[in-house]
Amino acid sequence: MLKKVVTAASSLAISATLLTGCSTGNDDSKKLDKITIAEVTHSVFYAPQYAAITKGFFEEEGIEIDTINTQGADKTMAALISGEADIGLMGPEASIYVHSKDKDDYAVNFAQLTKRDGSFLIAREKMLDFKYEDLKGKEVLGGRKGGMPLMTFEYVLKQKGLTLGENTNAGNVNVRTDIQ
Repeated sequence: MLKKVVTAASSLAISATLLTGCSTGNDDSKKLDKITIAEVTHSVFYAPQYAAITKGFFEEEGIEIDTINTQGADKTMAALISGEADIGLMGPEASIYVHSKDKDDYAVNFAQLTKRDGSFLIAREKMLDFKYEDLKGKEVLGGRKGGMPLMTFEYVLKQKGLTLGENTNAGNVNVRTDIQ
């Protein structure tokens, strides 16, 4: 049975969620409750969580944290469904896919806890005073097809008035999804 899922979650929110209701006693003889967190990627956004794990803050609360890198929301959801993970850090797309299949056991989401997408737009060469219109006629690596970072990026490009497509000679932005 699917226990929990946290989407686009900040480490501080995860920490608060995990520590809610935990005993603050320091009984060393007590067995630690083990929680496995599946991450789509190791990210700077999870730095507070990594620090809390390294400093032993979870263990002080009776929780042993095991993090696994699943490399994608689809694989994170698979880890949740199979019971390999208790919590998944990912975008909401995998939850939507599972729910749309009329599954009785679907994920519970805590959405948009980080408030921002964790993607970065990086150029090969320095671009002073970058504007999104500078992407006209360019090819950009967009990430995994169907993934939340790609969908967010495409949304932003459209909001900035850019046309997506392969015809870069016509000023389209070719957002490639064929390279991992």
